Amino acid sequence: MKNRGLSDKTFDRINKLFVTFIVLIVVYPLIFVISASISDPGAVSTGKMWLWPVDITLEGFKRVFQNQDIWTGYRNTIFYTLLGTLIHLFILLPCAYALSRKELKGKKIILWFILFTMLFNGGMIPTYLVVKTLGMLDTVWAIVIPNVVGAWSILVARAFFQQTIPNDLVEASKIDGASDFHIFRKIVLPLSLPIIAVMALFHAVSLWNQYFSALIYLSDRDMYPLQLILREILIVNQMGLEEGSAGVMESLVEQVKTASLVKYAVIIVSTLPLLIVYPFLQRFFVKGVLIGSVKE
Repeated sequence: MKNRGLSDKTFDRINKLFVTFIVLIVVYPLIFVISASISDPGAVSTGKMWLWPVDITLEGFKRVFQNQDIWTGYRNTIFYTLLGTLIHLFILLPCAYALSRKELKGKKIILWFILFTMLFNGGMIPTYLVVKTLGMLDTVWAIVIPNVVGAWSILVARAFFQQTIPNDLVEASKIDGASDFHIFRKIVLPLSLPIIAVMALFHAVSLWNQYFSALIYLSDRDMYPLQLILREILIVNQMGLEEGSAGVMESLVEQVKTASLVKYAVIIVSTLPLLIVYPFLQRFFVKGVLIGSVKE
């Protein structure tokens, strides 16, 4: 390492500058949104606030949390996310592990059908008719069952099992009398924490941010997820109306300021839980997302 040439050192410097530039591109919008959510809207619109908060105010968050439905939305979204992620992993992991085994008969045909779903699907109206026919409208199952497992998730998890679980280990366990279920539960799952964390995070983020399915399948307000509640709050404030005081119009300036504050506050309220959870999964996430990038 001491005898590294000028070209290597130049490459390292360029690489560090490039990575620093990418980090700034990613971090700056996050800091800006956080600062804008607690800054005076006038300072944000005039460009006085470009990084750190100016004239701190919590009016935007007060407007958001004044709506009591937001706590119901939080409760529903957390429930949908936890239940949907558990069902996702319950179906995904056994399926992907089975497809990773060489002795599975008809594996190519099954994989072909799975890949087919990546290219073709019935569309929104046929999916809605299926959900309606199954009696899942206005139920939690309308949110967690459609798209519970995707072809991409199965292929990524299958690649992980193929590269990480040694065949010799599985064969030795079978010689010792272990069944396939025992091997999967006692050996495969403990070795698969990275892929479990990555797949859980991906699916949980998808469920947490989902609002279109709820918009289509749910009509009961008590079942609305957080995203639909925040959408309503944002629309109401943009229209210059306050809940409980219909017909009272704020001045145009105050309306614009309020809408701007609420807009940024809504972004923080909807993303903060995920930002809190992500650091705990980061060490698994880094390893899991590199699956398939290196072939042995």
